Amino acid sequence: AARTVLDNLFDCLTAWVAPFVCFTAEEAWLARYPSDTDSVHLRTFPEIPADWHDDLLAAKWDRVRDLRRVVTGALELERAEKRIGSSLQASPVVFAGPDYRDAMKAIDLAEIAITSDATLSADPAPAEAFSMADVPGVAVVPRLADGTKCVRCYRVLPEVTRDPSRGEICDRCADAVAHFPVAAE
Repeated sequence: AARTVLDNLFDCLTAWVAPFVCFTAEEAWLARYPSDTDSVHLRTFPEIPADWHDDLLAAKWDRVRDLRRVVTGALELERAEKRIGSSLQASPVVFAGPDYRDAMKAIDLAEIAITSDATLSADPAPAEAFSMADVPGVAVVPRLADGTKCVRCYRVLPEVTRDPSRGEICDRCADAVAHFPVAAE
């Protein structure tokens, strides 16, 4: 089942991205289906089965994207004011209504917002919070992230240490490095 899903994803994604990432899509297609006469650009878009459409899932991700858009808007203002340079320097507090909080269950807000950390709050938003008229129920107070920048993932986290045996990396990166050691030369 997993291989079938990956096969369908490959076929769909290569067709969909081919018009604007021409060479990359062609390289991916030919790596999987080597040919001197075939091309990803000779294909038509795949037919998507109607039963793949999930209205509840689509509505959930619409809310997630709207929430992220408000966070991005707040961070762009911080960038314009030169208070941050990268979104990874931020740790915003996002005040959201119940429908947005429900949509964010089991989703890491910091990953979605591309920030070092993020807090989702049910409290009423303060008056100075950034909001957008077309996304009611979401407001953001941008903050700087606490800690030191991880040299591997660039997230700013308090757990980043200057341990000579580990380097200046966060716990997540230390775990990744430990599980995927560098090959001996």
